[in-house]
Amino acid sequence: MRTALVTGAGRGIGRGIALGLARAGYTVGLVGRTRAHLDAVAEEIGAGVCVAAADLVDATAVLDAVARVEVELGGIGLLVNNAGVIERAEVPFAEDDVEDSWRVIEANVRGPLLVTHAVLPGMLARGEGRVLNMNSGAGHRAMTAYTGYAVSKGALARFTTQLHAQYHDRGIRVLDLAPGHVETAMTTSMAMHDGRTEWTPVEAVAELVRAFGDGELDAWSGRFVRAGTDTVESLLAVLPQVLATDARTLRLGAYGDDDPVA
Repeated sequence: MRTALVTGAGRGIGRGIALGLARAGYTVGLVGRTRAHLDAVAEEIGAGVCVAAADLVDATAVLDAVARVEVELGGIGLLVNNAGVIERAEVPFAEDDVEDSWRVIEANVRGPLLVTHAVLPGMLARGEGRVLNMNSGAGHRAMTAYTGYAVSKGALARFTTQLHAQYHDRGIRVLDLAPGHVETAMTTSMAMHDGRTEWTPVEAVAELVRAFGDGELDAWSGRFVRAGTDTVESLLAVLPQVLATDARTLRLGAYGDDDPVA
């Protein structure tokens, strides 16, 4: 089923993914908070698109938006949990506003939980479906700032492994995708990217999303990939090694084969 729901589709990476999927022949549902942004992307796409504005941390609004997209698209084959935010200040946790950190965690974790929970029943009824979570290296690599963001992406990585463990046998495939460093309003506002001249093309992100939606990366379910470093071809080439070593998935590192908590 070449239909997709993309959250945060009104601008930035979400817009790029939606445009890329539409060019690849997908019928796309655009979901996000700002209707005007979604309408602008829908106008770029033209036919084969539907729009549903919703605050993604509002459970009722999410249910309504997903129901609308499912009806208009005839079902959702691919869910792209792209919407996300970051803290306003680039500071260590003790200097941060904990309410702002919680705002980030809520948007980046509650949003995907609500949307996925609304989409899964339709996928399970059909016996197949794909969920892509937009993640980050911050989910497994410690940072000197943006604590809420890092916590949220670590939680999202665990959510990916949970969905894989619970629903793989029922036809659901799940992938963590880090977009690399795409030049967006969010990334350019971050002090850590001041002076950066090399950016990940959003088209590279969209191509990995497209390949996952088409089933080319199904064997990577439950694992982590990164645009700008990984390509469809490179991921398929290293797949035997990845499966043999159970690489690119969230787990506790062991000190050896006799580690009792591994």
